[in-house]
Amino acid sequence: MDIRENMKRIMDAEAAAIQQVSVTEDFEASVQLLLDTPGRVITTGIGKAGFIARKFAATLASTGTPAFFIHPAEAGHGDLGMVTTRDTIVAFSTSGKSNEVIQMLQIAQQLGIGQVIGVTSHKDSPMRGFCKLILDMGPNIIEPCPLSLTPSASIAVMLAISDAIALTLMSLKDFTKEDYGRRHHSGYLGSITRTPSDAQ
Repeated sequence: MDIRENMKRIMDAEAAAIQQVSVTEDFEASVQLLLDTPGRVITTGIGKAGFIARKFAATLASTGTPAFFIHPAEAGHGDLGMVTTRDTIVAFSTSGKSNEVIQMLQIAQQLGIGQVIGVTSHKDSPMRGFCKLILDMGPNIIEPCPLSLTPSASIAVMLAISDAIALTLMSLKDFTKEDYGRRHHSGYLGSITRTPSDAQ
């Protein structure tokens, strides 16, 4: 195997998967829904998608949109008590068939939480039935894994979609470098966003 060539093939496949995403009206409507959400953004997902959901919540929180992650398995053990009808849920699942995510959305529906955005790929995804808006990842994502199984291109698509949402919200809110620094005061990013008044 040519290691360098194989690595380039994988990165090219992930880039191609992102490029094929169609930014539809639901993408714009999702940003507007999150912008108008009076409560917080709740993200969820399981497995690799769960890590993207966690990262999305962290990015939102640091850029002016209050958000947190709920593990879908814990949602059925009381954690949905943290969610109110003022919140919006963003659920990540490539297949849209993960039992834990579906069960969480079923419970949320029973609690009257109807503001749900789904990020999914499969057209026959049962998750679509619980979502007000769908951010379609595209039906033809090819994982570059030698087994065609390991989520990589699909996860790259999820990450790109979530970043596009978070950074668009950041722009719409006129979020400043000073605002960023107040929420991210430690580490390198904190050092370059700190103002003289912060040091006093």
